[in-house]
Amino acid sequence: MSVVINYTKGHGTKNDFVLIEDLNDEIVFTEKQIIQICNRDNGIGADGILRIVKQNNDFFMDYKNADGSIAEMCGNGARVFAQYLFKNGLINEKKFNFNTRAGQISAEIHGPGNISVTMDEAKLRGIIVEVSVNGHKFNAQAVDAPNPHAVAFVPDLGSIGDLKNAPSVSPSDVFPNGVNVEFVTKITDDHVAMRVFERGSGETLSCGTGACAVAAVIREQSGKKINSMQIDLPGGNLQITFLNGKMIMRGPVVLEETGTLPEKWFIN
Repeated sequence: MSVVINYTKGHGTKNDFVLIEDLNDEIVFTEKQIIQICNRDNGIGADGILRIVKQNNDFFMDYKNADGSIAEMCGNGARVFAQYLFKNGLINEKKFNFNTRAGQISAEIHGPGNISVTMDEAKLRGIIVEVSVNGHKFNAQAVDAPNPHAVAFVPDLGSIGDLKNAPSVSPSDVFPNGVNVEFVTKITDDHVAMRVFERGSGETLSCGTGACAVAAVIREQSGKKINSMQIDLPGGNLQITFLNGKMIMRGPVVLEETGTLPEKWFIN
């Protein structure tokens, strides 16, 4: 039997994903297949895969990193997921909920390609770790958003060099399942720029949960006086707002190409 799997490519602030609609929860991707699909040289190319599943009449976002590993959640992925549901008529309301491994997410369609998602506040662990990258060492705060993050403030984003390899974090047992590392510079009290190395994907042009982790640190530093801020990433800008114990992340989303995955990728 021929294997026909359709896909859509999309991104949120250039954090890009391959979306697979699998409402009946029938498709199982191997790690090798995910790596092939996300390969930027001979695959579709993406930071991860979003599988659209329906479970007990609720939509579920099954997210896998580019290396095939599982992530608890993906902030930009959640916004792309919401845009797909709305644009393809799977959801007709402009405010709706869907599930992730980290719990329920609320989404709102503000306009074409303008999406926000509401999630639980990121939690600062109260632990300082040391991040090492290209001969530089920085102190970083451990944050769960809900993925694990290490947020380091640096004098200049360019001075840390390339992020081709994962920064080392010490002590390593603070993050037994790996960690996303954010490097941040302040522009004003409520406006920062950042770069990120995501576990399972490498340096990405944007990371939604990373932006939320950074925002939580900034808010804590302000004595919880700053409740809205702009986060500049290489792929674009995100607005993070704190409201009633939740975090709202708003920014642009683009759905790009559609196509069919090559059958040869699914033949052993």
